[in-house]
Amino acid sequence: MGATSLDGRRIVITRPTPGRLVERLRGLGACVDHVPLIEIADSSDGGVALADALHRLDTFDWLVVTSANGAERVGSAARASSVNLAAIGHTTAATMSALAGRSVDLVPEVQHTDGLLAAFPRGSATVLVAQGNLAGPDLAHGLRSMGWHVTTVEAYRTHHRRPDDHELGLLRVADVVVLSSGSAVESWRTAEREPNRSAVVTIGPKTAAVAARHGLRVAAVAATPSDDDVMIAVARSLS
Repeated sequence: MGATSLDGRRIVITRPTPGRLVERLRGLGACVDHVPLIEIADSSDGGVALADALHRLDTFDWLVVTSANGAERVGSAARASSVNLAAIGHTTAATMSALAGRSVDLVPEVQHTDGLLAAFPRGSATVLVAQGNLAGPDLAHGLRSMGWHVTTVEAYRTHHRRPDDHELGLLRVADVVVLSSGSAVESWRTAEREPNRSAVVTIGPKTAAVAARHGLRVAAVAATPSDDDVMIAVARSLS
């Protein structure tokens, strides 16, 4: 990617926390705005079930996290435990490792549920899966089919966030809108019914499928949520 490849392009990042991505894109000359389309909140029971599971974390053989948001809520507890750690992707693993103070034991090369299941060993012991309220049952079902005794716990909730009129204006004039989840797609399309001219970059094929169903023009798909992969996808969408 050339140093001036994004000069003057308007890019909107919609994930809850943009991190360093905004500054990295601005460093390439882009005009970047942050319009979060989802919000992350505590679990519906106020964290009671999660706290109970983490209190007995050493009774599990594996702790599996499916997002950085989940890792943020369990990583510190893992620091005081010898439980094996698995993360669905490298970004999630980096968050978990930083909080747990040790390396994550299993990170699949193919960074989605099927990839994690393919990389996970067979066994007959216990697994704790910490995930969001919108996560499907595929991971737990897959682990059970491999012989594991699985406990799932809601670590956080994802809420739709409606952009205000100013933010909708930013989305309308953007050259590229980066969408990190199907929930973000739904939030945008609920607030904005009119067709949008912006190219869309999604993180992962599942988000791309949701965006396509909602009539959005998916120009590129980032292989992972990492800043590097998102930047590559943004550049590809504009080429």
